Amino acid sequence: MLAPLVLKGASEETLLWAKLQAVVDEIKAAGGQASYRTVDVTDLQSVKDLVAAAQAEFGGLDVIYNNAGIMPNSPMSEVWVDEWNAMIEIDLKGVLNGIAAVLPVFKAQKHGHIIATSSVAGVKNYVGSGVYGAAKWGVRNAMEVTRMESANEGTNIRCTTLCPAAIDTELLDHIGFETTAANMKAFYKQHALSPEAIARVVNIAVDQPAEVDISEVIICPTNQA
Repeated sequence: MLAPLVLKGASEETLLWAKLQAVVDEIKAAGGQASYRTVDVTDLQSVKDLVAAAQAEFGGLDVIYNNAGIMPNSPMSEVWVDEWNAMIEIDLKGVLNGIAAVLPVFKAQKHGHIIATSSVAGVKNYVGSGVYGAAKWGVRNAMEVTRMESANEGTNIRCTTLCPAAIDTELLDHIGFETTAANMKAFYKQHALSPEAIARVVNIAVDQPAEVDISEVIICPTNQA
């Protein structure tokens, strides 16, 4: 089940839905099962509704991938507090809501896999990424502690945190500070990997035996220092 966070204008939402429907149609044409649902990841009940819908439609729940995020980077000295709050709400709280929505299900069935996107900015410090990095560090910490607690509790919940470097996504569209936007667009043009690179890593993590947990992966372009 695909669960995008819709925070765009009406025309952009329509385009997003069309893209998602095309993916669903492709999966179904290949003999698989798929559907999509729009979700506000900052609203816990909205995420819980997604989980319930997945259980009802597919007969159970094995994996959740918390991937929604924004990156409106700017220097801390600019004090763009609205952007700071938005990153905390979506990038960190959104992941926490995803964890909260599935933990009761996964604990009861004693298996499940939580995947979340952090960032290389949650591992290293980058100028202009003070709050984005803080949110992504928080994701890494919450995911690792969830994994450790599951191990102690014997609930067999796998947790995988992905820390991508430059990946060709829509993240750069959120940057309103012109100097930062220009610099990052030039950098990504030179280095960025396709999203398919991340999808392949997700497949590797999910395909492991139940007793194997790939807890954290840093994914970097080979030409990015």
